Amino acid sequence: MTSRQPSANGSGYSLQSRFLIAFSLLLFVFLGLTGLVLDSAFRASIEAGAEERLQVQIYLLLANAEEDNGEFYFLQDLQEDRFGQLNSGLYGFISSTAYGVLWRSDSARAFSLPEDDFFQRRLEVGQTRFERLQGENDDVYFSLSYGILWEDGISEYSFSVVENAAPYYSEISNFRRSLWSWLGGVSVLLLAMQFLLLRWGLLPLRRIADDLKNIESGADDKLEGVYPREIQGVTDNLNLLIESERKQQSRYRTTLGDLAHSLKTPLAVISGILPRMSEEVAQGDRDAVQQQIRSANEQLERMNQIVSYQLQRAVKSNHTGALSRQVNIAVTVNKVLDALKKVYADKAMTVSTDLDEQLLFRGDERDLLELLGNVIDNAFKYGRSAVRVSASREGLGARGVRLEIEDDGDGIPLEKQEFVLQRGARADTLVQGQGIGLAVVTDILKSYGGEIQVQQSDLGGASIIIILNAVA
Repeated sequence: MTSRQPSANGSGYSLQSRFLIAFSLLLFVFLGLTGLVLDSAFRASIEAGAEERLQVQIYLLLANAEEDNGEFYFLQDLQEDRFGQLNSGLYGFISSTAYGVLWRSDSARAFSLPEDDFFQRRLEVGQTRFERLQGENDDVYFSLSYGILWEDGISEYSFSVVENAAPYYSEISNFRRSLWSWLGGVSVLLLAMQFLLLRWGLLPLRRIADDLKNIESGADDKLEGVYPREIQGVTDNLNLLIESERKQQSRYRTTLGDLAHSLKTPLAVISGILPRMSEEVAQGDRDAVQQQIRSANEQLERMNQIVSYQLQRAVKSNHTGALSRQVNIAVTVNKVLDALKKVYADKAMTVSTDLDEQLLFRGDERDLLELLGNVIDNAFKYGRSAVRVSASREGLGARGVRLEIEDDGDGIPLEKQEFVLQRGARADTLVQGQGIGLAVVTDILKSYGGEIQVQQSDLGGASIIIILNAVA
């Protein structure tokens, strides 16, 4: 599967160009179909008008025609002068199926119809037939024939009028040229308006790009101003991402400062131990040397704890809300329990759970694993034989969840329940064992707007209650 690559100048395809091409095609199709419909309608109206005029001419012939022994004549001149002008373009005929042409107008003396059997076609009485005929020199004619029953009640005749269609098609051609000229002009105007409207419609996207450049250059802190509803969600999420990245950068800077400050004390202690150790080695006091080595190892362990804790703080994610994933809490709890059962297999701990399997944590799965891992690990470490984990919405409504991890160990004395949750700029304020783990938990919960409580469990040991608000 191939991916779309940016062009050489660093920019990809243009939305404005795509919209302009799409709308242009739509416009051309619409105007083209409109032109064809109007052309067809105008042509049909022209032909209908020609039929009506020929009908009038037939009525004129009927009104003035006289018959005597199968021959027709007219007592007075016809009102239409073109019937009396040779090759005038308007020709009149009276015919019968049996005898062919019985009368033709003076204009038709030198005119022959392109179809030889035209006058042999029988028309029912009252039937009208309108046709378009092709002449010998590619001339086109309109003809209208009307079948009648004469006054004697026996004879049937056909009155026909033929007219040259050139004037009509000339009018159609003029209309067609005018129509397509106007449609072409309108299409150019609409394309220009469409281009301007697209530039105006896509202006918020260009404004976002400019605002992002200002943020990159340091001129602005975030995307500000009023954006359309359709992209407001994008700008909000971008602001959330920008704010999150800034907090992460601030966290890195703070952590490095904290780490440097926290390592000063154990480094100072080790610096003092080394000279004394050298003296005691020279004196051969093995017990004193062993004591100094134990003290150095304690400081190295503290340094290792400090580095681990600060690294955890630095890499801990802070992505909550619309950009975060949904993590099933019950699945994550069981994953942690399965791992710890293997680690503490020699203790044969009894584990009981009461978990709502529908609860979802909206955040980073690593944060939830770190949080649960620290607390449940303490429960396994300090419990004697039993651990209990529960998760529910009890008393927290639809947007919160209550996690409780209990053990049957010695518990945490009342006077130290607040102390073990403390964390400051210096890691040496944390006590051995539960101190670092619970401080990490507290730090994670703070970023998610949650809280932690330490109580006494009815199992006899500690009860760690975690309140999460970032759930779905």
